[in-house]
Amino acid sequence: MGEFAHRAVGGNGRIMDDSPARAALYRLMAWLSPSFPVGAFSYSSGIEWAVEAGDVYDAVTLRDWLAVMLADGAGFCDGVLLAHAYRAAHSAADLHDVAELAAAFVPTRERFLETTAQGRAFVEAARASWSCAALDRLAQCDCAIAYPVALGVAAAGHDVPLDQALSAYLQALLSNWTSAGIRLVPLGQTDGQRIMAALEGAVAATAERALGASLDDLGSSAFRADLASASHETQYTRLFRS
Repeated sequence: MGEFAHRAVGGNGRIMDDSPARAALYRLMAWLSPSFPVGAFSYSSGIEWAVEAGDVYDAVTLRDWLAVMLADGAGFCDGVLLAHAYRAAHSAADLHDVAELAAAFVPTRERFLETTAQGRAFVEAARASWSCAALDRLAQCDCAIAYPVALGVAAAGHDVPLDQALSAYLQALLSNWTSAGIRLVPLGQTDGQRIMAALEGAVAATAERALGASLDDLGSSAFRADLASASHETQYTRLFRS
């Protein structure tokens, strides 16, 4: 047992796995774990206003709201930006262009805070524990860093397959939205899991669309969700930052 442990752990304390695919999966799960310090739990992406306005009031309306956000709003746009950041990760000029576009494309002040605060936190934590040249390159960009851009660059720098990174990011995004919704409506944990199960196909379909999309395809038709995000800025009583 001692000999195995000595072989399995390197001098820097990291697991010396002989399977690159397993190592990539481990890193992806670590980065998107609720324990990774990006503060995602403090944002609702406007869902708090949607509940107060009466748009979301039970499991069905929450599921339908999230389906639109995922396929036609922030979910799809984040997926496109993640994919292009991944592909641009090894070119400083291309990466800067994607990062700048991602920051400029955010539709509301609170959504900007949400994505860039998480992006900055992700880059800081990832560079401290999972450093790579691609993340160092991103940190040198003279613009705000959106969260999907940060995740895409980290995935590229650590050879995590793009399709896996994209699907995992969208699943984590949906999970955080669902968690906010079940606290706000409120709903039970089982309701939350039913919503996640019902939208499994939507996550896969959105990831597939984002994977093949160009930057010219960026755009949202989730107008009510964008309005919710803007309205949350002046909401009188709030539990969430967005």
